[in-house]
Amino acid sequence: MSTQTNYRILAINPGSTSTKVALFENDTLLLQETLRYDTHELADFAHVPEQYAFRRDTLLQWLEKHGIGVTSLDAVVGRGGLFGPLESGTYAVNQAMLVEMRAVGPREHASNLGVLMAEEIAGLAGVSAFTVDPVTVDELDDLARFSGLAGIERHSIAHALNIKAVARRAAADHGARYEDLNLVIAHLGGGVSVTAHRQGRMVDVSGALDAGPFSPERSGTLPLLDVIELCFEGGCSKKEIRKKLIGQGGLVSYLGTNSAIEVGRRIAAGDEKALQVARAMAYQIAKEIGAMATVLEGEVDAIVLTGGVAHWSELVEWINTRIGFIAPVWTYPGEDEMLALALGALRVLCGEETAREYAPR
Repeated sequence: MSTQTNYRILAINPGSTSTKVALFENDTLLLQETLRYDTHELADFAHVPEQYAFRRDTLLQWLEKHGIGVTSLDAVVGRGGLFGPLESGTYAVNQAMLVEMRAVGPREHASNLGVLMAEEIAGLAGVSAFTVDPVTVDELDDLARFSGLAGIERHSIAHALNIKAVARRAAADHGARYEDLNLVIAHLGGGVSVTAHRQGRMVDVSGALDAGPFSPERSGTLPLLDVIELCFEGGCSKKEIRKKLIGQGGLVSYLGTNSAIEVGRRIAAGDEKALQVARAMAYQIAKEIGAMATVLEGEVDAIVLTGGVAHWSELVEWINTRIGFIAPVWTYPGEDEMLALALGALRVLCGEETAREYAPR
């Protein structure tokens, strides 16, 4: 049995035009930077997987620049991409993951490159590669999978990495274990995920991409018949429709910005439209939180608000006014995905958790 107590962990989190990288010793951040790419550089690649070598090389150059030898690492952890459905936890990167993340097709996303870079750098270091709570964490109750139309099933897509990390942190802060609580957790970011948690399992999910409340840049649930008209009479391509819903929806659609800070400024300057739209977003978020309380049959120990937009105190107050009767509201603004990745790897290294093995369902 190892007596090692200090572990150096490299965390990698690729985004659409950047890659966040951070070095930790246990849960202490030693160094962090966002490696940004010129959009013209990325435009040369027809598909996301083709960006891999370019991004990997910039990461290796960053390590060299800061004198971080790969042999000093004890683990490398990459942000998980659009895997098939899987249970929550820390996973050892395996061949099944790598095959899926290299594939060209509808599940292409920059985050898919996280496990690819983690695997290669971990191989150079002779250590393990992990990923933690990807967006496709699926612990839904069977009843939650019904959509209302045979042949279409509801899927679990959520900001699982931050949601699960905040769930553990909030529980510990209140002298409890996540596995012993019933929680409703709303991640408020560019997209909004509202989730129900029953004793450590995320049993229902709304939002993130194509459902739930509208958010800074996503439309959320829309009247279906009007969407049909938009698709067939609006003259838009499939790609254009998707962009309207995810990227150009929500605050962008109504106010031309996805910035909560900017909307707050407009409200402070007396912009009545901005105020009405912001209050409508708070209304929809609160309504979805209420729905998730019914999933838990009213037995809710706490409601947790997290994500970058949870820094917006007015919005949080508007939400709290509507949901405070359900349960205590705990607010954890922001999202520390890099720390969440490192902590997932650290739990395995310390023997607190066993790394899971991914197998496509």
